[in-house]
Amino acid sequence: MTENTTVSSNLASQYAAQVTTDLERNVKEQERVSAEIAALQEQLAGLQRDHAVLTNMQQALGLSAALAETAPAAEAPVVPAPRKKTASSAKKATATTKKAAASGKAKQPRAKKTSAAPGKGKSGDETARKSSATATKTTDQPTLVDLVRAHLGEVSEPRSAAEVASALGRVHPDRDIKTTVVRTTLEGLVAKGQAQRTKQGNSVFYTAPDTAGRETGAQAVTEQSE
Repeated sequence: MTENTTVSSNLASQYAAQVTTDLERNVKEQERVSAEIAALQEQLAGLQRDHAVLTNMQQALGLSAALAETAPAAEAPVVPAPRKKTASSAKKATATTKKAAASGKAKQPRAKKTSAAPGKGKSGDETARKSSATATKTTDQPTLVDLVRAHLGEVSEPRSAAEVASALGRVHPDRDIKTTVVRTTLEGLVAKGQAQRTKQGNSVFYTAPDTAGRETGAQAVTEQSE
């Protein structure tokens, strides 16, 4: 009877240890997948911004091309079809010729309107250049992963996700930096070995790998001296 009880107790302990190990592995896998999802979402947002800029450039270039095509057509005069001359039509033609000679100055504004077409083309080119500059500025912005990694490398003390998000928000007020996204990014860096996580009570703090090494060495030296 005692042997059966001992065997059952050992099996229960083994099962409990296996379940604990599986739970820890599951939590780590969830953190890794969440970090990858956050990185993909940020990449998708960047692609959407680039798509909007490229669409504006395409519209601006399309407007310039349309104006360039319509300008030569506006300069071509419209020639009426020839008609048979009669005695009455000859008199009408003579009268029309005199009227045309008298009103020759009135036709000059048409030339001004035609010459105004290249100006619109220049406006389209300026819009295209501005859109190109905006696209270059958008693609040059660092990603959130780069910003978080650089911030951890600059500070010497552990930082929570909220503290990192607040610091980055002050430096980059034009970007919508949320604490949840920063926490997911930090967990991704921990999974890749580019950051280290420590827990103090119910709070979680993050440090860069080299910073964590220096703090551990300093603590060890302090303990030895004591």
